[in-house]
Amino acid sequence: MAEHAEGGGTLPPPRPLDAIDQDILQMLQADGRASIRSVAERVHVSRANAYARINRLLEDGVIRGFGARVDHERAGQGTSAYITLKIVQNSWRTVREHLRQLPGADHIALVGGDFDVLLLVHTPDNKALRELVLMRLQAMPEVLSTRTLLVFEEEDIGLEG
Repeated sequence: MAEHAEGGGTLPPPRPLDAIDQDILQMLQADGRASIRSVAERVHVSRANAYARINRLLEDGVIRGFGARVDHERAGQGTSAYITLKIVQNSWRTVREHLRQLPGADHIALVGGDFDVLLLVHTPDNKALRELVLMRLQAMPEVLSTRTLLVFEEEDIGLEG
């Protein structure tokens, strides 16, 4: 069954990625602003081939987009936390839509285990985090309980920069 793209279209079924595709992905994860020429040179293909491969990876939904890696502390979001949520059964889609609207929400995952949802947030300070948890999350009728895990230090692994 094909998945739906964020733009509303249907994605083709997943295709296996070869070593060149994997190299392109690794390079673009390290530097999303890399030029087609530099990608082609690094993976030893023509510019036309590199361009076609990147477009296919985009069309297939392998590459979901390009963005900046942000130092949240320097951007005024110095408090980070993982928040676990237990939610009412079958309320994932509703909860996910509410969580997407939260200021500072960075990552949302439906998981198995002792809780249902794992949410990563970045806020300006502990007061803003407290308000987000107590006033926004716990006010949602679908949320049965939360647990907040304050992040003391974080690092993106596997990425340059």
